[in-house]
Amino acid sequence: MLHVSKSGVYGLIKNGDIGHYKVGRKIRFTEAHVREYVERSGTTARAAMRNGPSALDEDRYFDLSPERRSANGFVICGQDLILDILSNFMRMHGVMALRAYIGSYDSLVSLYLDKVSAATAHLWDSSTDDYNAPYVRALVPGVRCLIVNVTYRMQGFYVAKGNPKGIRSWRDLARDDLTMINREKGAGSRVLLDENLGLLGLYGSKIKGYDNENQSHLTVASAVGRGDADVAVGNEKIARQVENVDFIPLKKERYDIVIKKEQVETAEIATMLKILRSDRFRNEFENIGGYDIRDIGKIVAET
Repeated sequence: MLHVSKSGVYGLIKNGDIGHYKVGRKIRFTEAHVREYVERSGTTARAAMRNGPSALDEDRYFDLSPERRSANGFVICGQDLILDILSNFMRMHGVMALRAYIGSYDSLVSLYLDKVSAATAHLWDSSTDDYNAPYVRALVPGVRCLIVNVTYRMQGFYVAKGNPKGIRSWRDLARDDLTMINREKGAGSRVLLDENLGLLGLYGSKIKGYDNENQSHLTVASAVGRGDADVAVGNEKIARQVENVDFIPLKKERYDIVIKKEQVETAEIATMLKILRSDRFRNEFENIGGYDIRDIGKIVAET
């Protein structure tokens, strides 16, 4: 995909330039890892991608048209590594599972509009202290849905190594000496931030850097690691992949996959649930930090 040799790939791994994960002694990559590397590495890598196969064409990830779905198959929305591995497993089981890398809010809207087959969400509602179910009721109204757990993840702050500015709480974001970098509207981390700001009576417009948005955890964490920002909100797993970044844990979130109940017996959904509940799929994550998969595949709510 990047037009580099095998030794070049090992060089990227050694230098920490590209995300990856290990299963035993094997090193594996997802398409999201490659996309994030391209986003961070400038025009050279982008040119290589344009001159090579179109597998990572940006339009492919955000095109949710009926033509694409009918031609290519089952679309899973969401941005986590676990979904890339799930889609790979589904393809091995004969289901042409594709990925759409969009945030939680837009994923649920796309499910309501029949643009995707399965949506993932990690949206916290401060009034109920619950994840996802209140948003499914609001954004997929009148549609009976099953909410199936994928994992639990720790959300918190990315800060510079050693946390030199002593950032500990949501209220710290209002300090004049801090600049943040934000996720896009509709991302689970952005909703968590906004809900907590609301509880404190704070407005995003009063926070330095609030309007500086980016669409991935890795990119905002990297900005903090480079010193371009003092703080960002994201999950713990990404902090382990970025140099010069520490993680301040704040809240354990529930990351779920949402499907329409009337489709649960279709071959595609049945295959997906079978994979999620299998020992083989669980084993993929035994040696990957940042995941709590005790309830993976379990129906945690219905709407």
